[in-house]
Amino acid sequence: MKNKHIEFRDLGVMDYRQAYDLQIELLNRNIERKNNGDSTQNIVLYVEHPHVYTLGKNGDRSNLKISDDMLRRINATFVHTDRGGDITYHGYGQIVIYPIFDLSNWDILIRRYIHNIEEVIIRTLKDYGLEASRLEGAPGVWMLDRPRPEKICAIGVRVSRGITMHGLAFNINTDLKYFDYINPCGFTDKGVTSLQKELGRKVPLDEVKEKLSHYFVEVFGQL
Repeated sequence: MKNKHIEFRDLGVMDYRQAYDLQIELLNRNIERKNNGDSTQNIVLYVEHPHVYTLGKNGDRSNLKISDDMLRRINATFVHTDRGGDITYHGYGQIVIYPIFDLSNWDILIRRYIHNIEEVIIRTLKDYGLEASRLEGAPGVWMLDRPRPEKICAIGVRVSRGITMHGLAFNINTDLKYFDYINPCGFTDKGVTSLQKELGRKVPLDEVKEKLSHYFVEVFGQL
């Protein structure tokens, strides 16, 4: 029996590795449910991480442009992880979104899944009067109305037995100077932005999470 219900959990501030372990636990629980013929769960985790750079499984370590000593000086850590994509930054003022979804509940494959989680962000930004877009060959959500594209939401996912983990990093009130120390997502010719930078004001994270939850239900409910 297909279950399209989505449960939302707000984890507050949590260390990257601790959140990773929780994702693995939820993913394995869903795999066990599938193996037993039981219905699976669809859970969206919202979290903020202390300063951390994460590198995808096929990423290039040289896209981190600073030494281990400099990492310590800026109070950041580095993790080589098992998602897709290259290097990105997570930190305070950023909403990291980890959907643990069973794609068979919607009969979709990974390409459609990524399209739809991008759509959640695009619709959320439209509520703030911003026209965000996709960029061919560069997963994520971008602002294109400027000399060079600027990413406002990075995406990197992993799928195991049809269950997703990892997800999105949505810059809300993010300190963008931390992106100066990397080639974000491996790009040297593109920039980054945040909702705060676009609007010229800080935005309450709870307000954004409420909109995100609404659009997760709306987008995935339409499938």
